Amino acid sequence: MEATRTQLADGMYLTYLPAGKFKTSLLSAQFVTPLRRETAAAYALVPAVLRRGTVSCPDMGALSARLDKLYGARINYTVRKKGENQCVGFVASLIDDSYAPGGEKLLEPVAELLGELICDPATERGRFVPAYFESEKTNLIDAIRSIINDKREYADGRLLREMCAGEAYGIPRLGDEKDAEKLSLQKLYAQYGELIASSRLELIYCGSARQERVEQALLEAFATLPRENVQEIALALPHSARTEPLRVTERMDVTQGKLGMGFTCGCGDTPALLMGNTLFGGSSNSKLFLNVREKLSLCYFASSVYHRQKGLITVSSGIEFENFQKAYDEILLQLQAVQQGKLDDWELEGARSTLLNAYASMGDSQGKLENFYLGQAATGNCETPEDLAAQVRDVTEERIRDAMEAVTLDTVYFLTGKEDAE
Repeated sequence: MEATRTQLADGMYLTYLPAGKFKTSLLSAQFVTPLRRETAAAYALVPAVLRRGTVSCPDMGALSARLDKLYGARINYTVRKKGENQCVGFVASLIDDSYAPGGEKLLEPVAELLGELICDPATERGRFVPAYFESEKTNLIDAIRSIINDKREYADGRLLREMCAGEAYGIPRLGDEKDAEKLSLQKLYAQYGELIASSRLELIYCGSARQERVEQALLEAFATLPRENVQEIALALPHSARTEPLRVTERMDVTQGKLGMGFTCGCGDTPALLMGNTLFGGSSNSKLFLNVREKLSLCYFASSVYHRQKGLITVSSGIEFENFQKAYDEILLQLQAVQQGKLDDWELEGARSTLLNAYASMGDSQGKLENFYLGQAATGNCETPEDLAAQVRDVTEERIRDAMEAVTLDTVYFLTGKEDAE
């Protein structure tokens, strides 16, 4: 797929992904803004409130009726974290013009509605509708609170917050509960104005319409979008490795322990680290899965994630409280095996195949394509999935070993029971 990225206006860019094999088209509008603790909760709340209505469709019923007339088009709001940026906005899905009844053109009216949601929200007395604000604020607080109910997600988030304390990467995408509780109607409306005026707008289209037509539709839809002192995206700052690992133990009323381990990558060879992490814990054929989980039964789950933009690898595992030291030691032992090149040919080719299949399958999902290209735009990268696949094919065992040798333990987080002693 030949992706094209063009600048439509000041701080407004379009990534055009021509695709005729889908029966639907996808249109995404995302504001990309540096992730800051003082604005994270507010910016996470903005798209939820905007989705409640526009000047011409002042409530959810009117919006639904308008979407129904567009043959069931859907518009959902999104809040994501890409590198050290927060991305908030909308993703629309609509019948591709080539499948629309009677050749009806749906791109333009859907783009127009997106523009209305962002530029012409429903208001009362110059602010958001109070009932919409209060309802969505409650939903946001509930969403933040509910994270603790999924102990794996909670532990993964706590590891990053401890590891990257004082850094933007440690800030949750939804912000903090206390910050959300402090939000007022007046403050949120002011921050909405700042967001749409000063943040980069990334537009992504995937479908069969010609690029010129897409550009024209979006320029008309966002003609009234204020563009004042548009700020640059935040490029992730390298994490400073600790000389001694930070160790954090948290006690809760849980029946299963969660062991999280954060590592810094002292090497910038991204393809080699992608392969190294896949071998270590990034697939069902990885050393963590096959040895720590399956062979030794030390973990209920064990996997690792490579955070490319920040140069980190994090391990997530669920264990019995008494198995903490055994699991901890074995995870480090499996990392050491990768660092020393103790790899069989089937492991190398399995890891390579896992990554290549992931890149190849991206073209089969408009949602995956949108998420990938938003991540690239929001972090200042320009490789396509095909580029990354080519890089992975060229990675040698020696490069993997050299890259992984520079991986060092930085932070250990253990969620344990109230009565357990480490």
